[in-house]
Amino acid sequence: MTVPEVQQEIERTRDHLGETVEELAARADVKARARARAASIKDKAAGMSGQLRQSQLAQNQLVQGDLVRRRWPLVVAVAGAALIGSVLVRRRRRR
Repeated sequence: MTVPEVQQEIERTRDHLGETVEELAARADVKARARARAASIKDKAAGMSGQLRQSQLAQNQLVQGDLVRRRWPLVVAVAGAALIGSVLVRRRRRR
């Protein structure tokens, strides 16, 4: 091996050693890991909350749509009865 190759190998080893030390330091920092975990859980909970709200909104819209579908025959029946009633009242007044 030539001198430049040895120097490059030393540099690669230093970089690798530096990365290893950083990883070990991150693993040893319990507070930072706890904060990161708490932030992750908080984000997950916020996402689930949003999904739950959307699900409830969709369910409410379905229920409201179902109520409209159930009510419209009643509305038609009432309108028909009112129409028939007004026709009968007009006929009676004409006599």
